[in-house]
Amino acid sequence: MRPLVAVALVVTALAPSPILAQQVLKTAVDGTFAPHAMPKLEGGIQGFNVDLFTEVGKRLKRPIDITATQFSGILPSLQAGTIDFVAAPVTVTKERADNYIFTEGYLNTDYQFLTKKGTPAIGDLKELKGKVVAVNKGSVYDSWAKKLEPEIGWTVETFGTQTDAVQAVMAGRAYANVAGNTNVQWAVKQQPQLQLSYVYTTGLVWAAPLRKDSMELRAQLENAIECIKKDGTMAALHEKWFGIKPAPGSAAVTIFPGTGVPDMPGYDPTPREPQCG
Repeated sequence: MRPLVAVALVVTALAPSPILAQQVLKTAVDGTFAPHAMPKLEGGIQGFNVDLFTEVGKRLKRPIDITATQFSGILPSLQAGTIDFVAAPVTVTKERADNYIFTEGYLNTDYQFLTKKGTPAIGDLKELKGKVVAVNKGSVYDSWAKKLEPEIGWTVETFGTQTDAVQAVMAGRAYANVAGNTNVQWAVKQQPQLQLSYVYTTGLVWAAPLRKDSMELRAQLENAIECIKKDGTMAALHEKWFGIKPAPGSAAVTIFPGTGVPDMPGYDPTPREPQCG
């Protein structure tokens, strides 16, 4: 695997023991997936997931080494033992949960539409009949929108990048763009002439995968994530990077029972309470 960008984010703990300070946690993100991880002008990477897992390292009092690379190589790196867990957003599916263990979810991963500011809010997909919907070519949103094309009656236009799809809405070439909810929220935060609209709920979450032999580390990561939710830090990061507060009951503010993702393989329902220092 040839990383595109690599940056070590060393988290300074409060008077850590010499032994603990040497226990570096290695992880990885997709360094081109804004606003979760993306290049900084001055070098290095920034984004929601970079901030989140830097904060996790602080809570664990352990240094964090975050490597930015292509997403396609991240899960193989985990399997190979090159990294300890994955900080990049990973959708929890049954297939993946059969092969990895996951922390509890920290964000919902839904589909969301954006439109030009001032256009009527979309209350139902059928309201998009006869409209042009822009998508990023080859994305899951592309295939989803095309599958619904005969049923809804919209016209799907594909673009080489998500940025181009958003620009199509701004230029009036498309009525709406559909993409991941956090990507759309980021776009609207950057472009005040746009607005958020209809959310299509998938029921899925993003969580951090680990190898199946990392039960102890999973418990530590989950505890840190729950404490970050409990004291409002997660909500603050959500507003910083996505421009809106997390919805009540969403994964960003919900401390789930047990350990892992409920109703998925590898979930441990044993009751536990977050221990926050």
